[in-house]
Amino acid sequence: MAVPARKYSPEFKDALVQEVIRDSRSIAKVARENGVVEQTLGNWVSAYRKRNPVPEAELSEPERAKLKRLEAENRALRQEVEFLGKATAFFAQKFPRA
Repeated sequence: MAVPARKYSPEFKDALVQEVIRDSRSIAKVARENGVVEQTLGNWVSAYRKRNPVPEAELSEPERAKLKRLEAENRALRQEVEFLGKATAFFAQKFPRA
């Protein structure tokens, strides 16, 4: 037996959405505190974000330099992990456990 859908006022929906967005609160917590299904509040937040996209701020020069450095470090670490995985496989094959 299906439960009939509840109707919420636009003001109520907006207040909960603002709690999530403006106050950086989790959807789950706000929904639980206000007796709303988490998925429902998630849909309201998603719809609000689609109607009100936040433009991404342009990166400053120091931020760009940091990003470039972190990307290079990430590439180096990925290569190291790949190498160590191959080395582990090689030694596991060469020296199997008894």
